Amino acid sequence: MEEIDLIELLKLFWRKKILIILIILCFTAIGYIYTTKYVTPQYDATTTLVLATIDDKNNTNTSAIASEITINSKLVSTYTELIKSKSILEEVILKLRINMKEEDLRKSISVSTQSNTSLIDLKVTNENAEYSSKIANELANTFIEKISDIYNIKNVQIVSKAEVPVTPSNINHKKDIITFSLIGIVISVLFVMIVNIFDTTVKSADEIEKMFDLPILVSIPMYEAKKQKGGK
Repeated sequence: MEEIDLIELLKLFWRKKILIILIILCFTAIGYIYTTKYVTPQYDATTTLVLATIDDKNNTNTSAIASEITINSKLVSTYTELIKSKSILEEVILKLRINMKEEDLRKSISVSTQSNTSLIDLKVTNENAEYSSKIANELANTFIEKISDIYNIKNVQIVSKAEVPVTPSNINHKKDIITFSLIGIVISVLFVMIVNIFDTTVKSADEIEKMFDLPILVSIPMYEAKKQKGGK
């Protein structure tokens, strides 16, 4: 019985193939328009910081180094919050003279730590590729200065500076178009199935046999007569 249902379902999709194709094409076109016209490009620039004291170059004591690493690992979580503090953000805005509110700048900043390390990744997202790298680098420099003033230590260093990103981080034309096409396939299939469920008309004599479990003895074919010239 399941095999018969599956076959009927495939036949249904085949009969409605034009409609299915049209729906898929419509969604593909919508996906293309959306990804090329309506998505604002956003650029990510990342600066990597490391917690490591370099003032005492002659200190080679193993226990002292281990103690320093332990302290730095505990400071990582504190530093990740300080990076987005109001005083630092306001100073960055003032130095770069950018037309941006403090809250908007905070939303564009993402701070993450690399697992089991003293590395901090500082990512800035902006519509302007050059601005994203400038903000990330200035934010890192300002943060290092603030840490030196607050804790009176210099244990934060820049591992790699942010470079100007070439491609936007939020746009993938191929992925967007494929996603919309898949949505079109799902919707077209659901649409055909729902229409078929609410369609109570009989399409063939075979359907009558299945519905009533009775054989068809006689069928009257439909005949459409062509009109003759000057006659009926």
